[in-house]
Formats: sequence, C-alpha cells, structure tokens
Amino acid sequence: MTEQGVRWSAEQVLALASDAASRKAGSRLGVAGPWSEAGRSGEGAVWGLCKGSGSTPYRTVVDLGDAAGPAYRCSCPSRRFPCKHALGLLLLWAEGDGAVPPGEPPQWAARWVEDRAAARGRRAERGAAAGGGSSSPASASADPQAARRRAERRAERRAERRAERITAGATELEQRLADLLRGGLAAAEQAEYGLWEETAARMVDAQAPGLAARVRDLGGIASSGPGWPVRLLEECALLHLLDQGWLRRERLPQELAATVRSRVGLVQAADGPPLRDRWLVLARYDVADAKLTTRRTWLYGTATGRTALLLSYGAAGRAPEQALPVGLALDAEVSARPGTGQRRVSLREQFAPPAPTHARPAGVTAARAAAHYGEALRADPWLDLVPVTLERAVPARDGDGWQLADADEDAALPLASAAVARPGLWRLVALSGGAPVKVFGEFGHRGFTPLAAWPREAGEVVPLC
Repeated sequence: MTEQGVRWSAEQVLALASDAASRKAGSRLGVAGPWSEAGRSGEGAVWGLCKGSGSTPYRTVVDLGDAAGPAYRCSCPSRRFPCKHALGLLLLWAEGDGAVPPGEPPQWAARWVEDRAAARGRRAERGAAAGGGSSSPASASADPQAARRRAERRAERRAERRAERITAGATELEQRLADLLRGGLAAAEQAEYGLWEETAARMVDAQAPGLAARVRDLGGIASSGPGWPVRLLEECALLHLLDQGWLRRERLPQELAATVRSRVGLVQAADGPPLRDRWLVLARYDVADAKLTTRRTWLYGTATGRTALLLSYGAAGRAPEQALPVGLALDAEVSARPGTGQRRVSLREQFAPPAPTHARPAGVTAARAAAHYGEALRADPWLDLVPVTLERAVPARDGDGWQLADADEDAALPLASAAVARPGLWRLVALSGGAPVKVFGEFGHRGFTPLAAWPREAGEVVPLC
C-alpha cells in the first residue's frame, strides 16, 4: 500500500483491476467528464458521482486508509471487484490536477467509511483480547508496529496467492507451447490471432501481464513475411525460457530472479539506495495504446556516467504529468528497480529546478555498441534494447534502408524500420550534413532508433523524437 496522503500512479491503480476488460473500461472513466461532486479526505477516502446509462449517477467511494488494502463501494450492478467506476475514480484522483479536491465526504460516503473504521476497531479489540497483548483495546489499535506487522503478513499472503496463480498460468503456457511445437508451426499460421488471444486471456486470469503481452506478440509473427517460422520459434523459445525461469526462480541468483519476476509482470518497488547526480535529460517520448500512455524519459548522470530510464503514465490517452525538459539537467536523487542490468529508476528528491548545461554523454563506437547489447542479453535474455550513444556516426543509405556508419572504423548499425519513417531521421541527416555527429538512441535486435543528437561544435541537443 502507498502511504496515506501519497498519490498513486496510474500503473498502481490499473494493477488493482481483476481483468483486462476492467482496466480498459476503468481507463475510459479516468477523466473529469463523467464525474461530479468528486472529493477526497485526509483519512484516505475518495468519492464521486459517475454518470451512467440511467438518470441516477452511480455513487462510488474508495477507502484507502485500511492497511489491509483498498476497499470499494459502488451503487452499480457490476460483479467485478473493483468495478470500472472505482478504477476510473482512482485514476482521476491519481492525476492530481484538481479534479478531486479535498473536502468533507457526503453522508452516503461518510457513513460507509465510518462503518469500516468502526469494524476495524472491533477487529483490533478482538485481536488484542485473543492475543492477551495490550492492556486496552485503544493501545492495541494504536500500536503502529503491530499494525505494520499485520499489514506485512497480509501482503505476504497476497503475494503467495498471486505467485501460485502465476505458477499455474506458467505451467499451462508450457503445455500450450509444447502442443504448438508438437503439431507444427503451420497450425499457428492457420489459427491466426484467435489462438494467441485466448492464451493471453488465460495469462491475464493468472495475474501474469508480462506473459500475456509476450503471448499477444506471437500473434503478429505468423505470416508476417519471409522467415516468419524462424522468428516465431525464437520468440517461443524466449517465452519458454521465461516460463522455466519463473518455475525455477528459487534456484536462480537473486538479481536474475528479480529480472524474471519483473518480466512476468510483477511490479517491484524501487528499493535501491538513492543515487544523487546532475541528470541530463537526453530524450523523452510517449507510447500510447487504448489503456495507457507511457512516457519514456532517458537520463544521463554527468558525474556517474550512468544512463537511466524514467517511466511515467497517463490514463486513456491523457499525457503523463512528468514532463522533464530535454536538454536541461536537474540535481536529483533516483532509486533503481531490482533486477539484473535494470536501468529503470524512480525519481526521488529534486534539489534544484532543471537548468541549462553543456554536458554531453560519453560515446562509443558502433562495434562497442553491438558488443554492449550482447553483454546485456547475457544478464537479461528478454531485453529488447539498450541505450547507446554513438560518438561519431554518419547517417547513410544502405540499400532500401538507412544505417549509422562509424566514422573511425569499418562498422555500422542499421536503423530500425520504425525509425526510418520518423521525421527525426531527416533532422539527423540535416544536422550531420555528411559529417560525423554524436547520436543517442535505443539499440536492439530491431536496429538503432535515434532519439537525440548534438552538433559537431558546441551547441544544444537536437531532439529526434
């Protein structure tokens, strides 16, 4: 649970949904339009009226003040728990744009929250009486250490139950992969997307969104062009490896086990020690789908030389709040997520506003960039890309595509097909003028995607995305 008074991210809210349909429906309601009389209290309650198909709006209230986890109440007839209205209300609250102001709850919401608080008090009294610990019910319910231990035990039990569901899903997925290979890959071409969507839905039911996403990706490989059976077999092998990693996670090194947990879809808090640096904002771009807008921001520590990834989220096409300006630097602390080679961080305390800087990231050759990606794959076989800064690269045509040729050695990195279609490529060509420039981007098995570049002489960064 997030501490009372601290807003959740959209990712944390959507993780409460029981299935993909609830996430999608809740995301549509995470905007101010359908809501009225929304508010929040310092005790952890959030409430609002949501316009539905009938003449009477649905009354929705969420209690975030219980250490056991959030509780929901809605007047809608939905059997999903939480319903789409509760998810939408929490997404609206998480935006923090004033749509859910502080205030006193209406009587219908206050009565339910008070009843829950009274029930918690009675449970604490019964627990104190049964355990014979505190001398009075009040002292038992006021013991923060005991409440924290109880919350930790409940969290452990929830984690154990989810792990059991993921294990069941991974076991079922192993059987389905075996059936596919036994029957031949031609069956995948005939089944089209239906086979994969049904399997992905099973992984969602197992609370393994990472497995579900990789299964859905398989559906786009069959009949995708020459060589598709090889590509499908490779992706099936990686999925099998992830399955086996989860089923045997107790035998893995601690960091690799954390990587496997992250890949199957378990959100892990940033638990690394705070790292303070002057972080140069290298690049920023958004990736949107029907449920979520994900903002990827690349940072470079000018003192540590570390490149880090900051992710932020917005619901249902809304831009995320985090919008660090590209080309500026900020004095701040970050904490890393667990996992082998993990570059994702969470932004902690900022000590000064972003300010201009002449700093540039250190660059490497094209050959060294390819070797770096290979080294990263040894630690995380499911890694799609790594951040790379090429020191002296020249954009050039390569048949029907493009590449970044190294100015100092006989090596080049092909551009990803998606990058060729972006207008940023022509900005890079114009900036280069046939001469080498420093280029930052993402490099993986699909090629290099330029995200930022610097002029040959002193000058500010040129965004390419």
